[in-house]
Amino acid sequence: MAARQSRTRSGRRPARAAAAVIAAAAFLAAGPGAAAGEPAAPEPGPKPGPAFGAYLDYGPRGVARMAALSHWLGGAELRVGHTYLPGDRWSNIEGAPGFLDVWADWRTRKADRMLVLNVPMMERNEEHVDDDEVRDLLRQGAAGRFDHHFRALAERLVALKVPDTVLVLGWEMNGTTYTHRCGPDPEAWKTYWNRIVTTMRAVPGQRFRFDFAPSRGRDAVPWTQCYPGDATVDIIGMDSYDQPRGMSFDEQVKEPYGLQAHVDFAKAHGKPVSYPEWGLFRNGDNAAYMRRMLAWMDEHKPVYNTVTDYCPHGVWQCDDNPRSTAVYRSVLFGRTDEPEPTAPTPPEPTSPTTPTAPPVPPVPSTVPEPPVGCSPLELGDWVEYWLGGKLCMRLDWYARDK
Repeated sequence: MAARQSRTRSGRRPARAAAAVIAAAAFLAAGPGAAAGEPAAPEPGPKPGPAFGAYLDYGPRGVARMAALSHWLGGAELRVGHTYLPGDRWSNIEGAPGFLDVWADWRTRKADRMLVLNVPMMERNEEHVDDDEVRDLLRQGAAGRFDHHFRALAERLVALKVPDTVLVLGWEMNGTTYTHRCGPDPEAWKTYWNRIVTTMRAVPGQRFRFDFAPSRGRDAVPWTQCYPGDATVDIIGMDSYDQPRGMSFDEQVKEPYGLQAHVDFAKAHGKPVSYPEWGLFRNGDNAAYMRRMLAWMDEHKPVYNTVTDYCPHGVWQCDDNPRSTAVYRSVLFGRTDEPEPTAPTPPEPTSPTTPTAPPVPPVPSTVPEPPVGCSPLELGDWVEYWLGGKLCMRLDWYARDK
């Protein structure tokens, strides 16, 4: 299969001012769509499931928006905060002062929260560095030249009291987008990963977990060729978007190095799975993908998942995907990761009873029902999109009084 096309990411830059935290919270508390009104909420009913969250923004706005997203989901518990270290220069990969503080504050406010931090392995990480230079940089990293940058990051995270951060190190290494890609020299890449993990684990007080997260499918190289070994990997993740165009969810499961291969590989290595990035992409507003991906994660119980919530991938901050948004909101509305309550057992039951799980709210229909006695006119998807629905012709027009 051809290498997957990369996604354009926005907003992964260092925060400019601490005051943005207050401004973002005040401006964004209502969340997207508040002025226009929200669709009717599904019936609330807490359902257990894996820890989840969303990538909402790289900086203070990402923190501020979590409360609004939780409200939109009927109070669903967003236990996972997800952000990215900028990969433009080493000083930012070390965690520049002020950038991680707001995320650390969010994490430490509740004991069961999880901070997920994507960590570039190279500076100039999105500057299209050629393979020859990447190969040379990987070999320098394998020799220990960059160890001190990762030691500084580990010390900063410990000082911020988030020593249990999940670190998605060198994500999507099997592709071509990033300078920290594996393809130019897989052996040097694996040695470099192991040096980084060993360096960061040597910092007193740390309890980091390291997440190895390729993109789904073969991409530029098979991601199994980049796996650095069980000793330095705690979680085996996968970034899985709805692509390429025309590929069904079943094909995404069965393709080489796809979703099934991922969970099988993790099981063989005794590791849990995660989905740090997932969402819609080249197949547009695909409600079937959304429903199947949510069910897949419920089945395979990842450590966490975070949907990428900006266009074209998202469901809350993107108005382009109304059908998928309805599915996402219906399935996760009121979701917590607490055990489901069970009815008390009578002292002397006369017969065994089977508890009934609360029903999953139905997905709201996006197609209006035509009036009785009215025949819909087929005008085509494009015309109906701009009209806001189908037109119809009354069958009793000739019998009406004039």
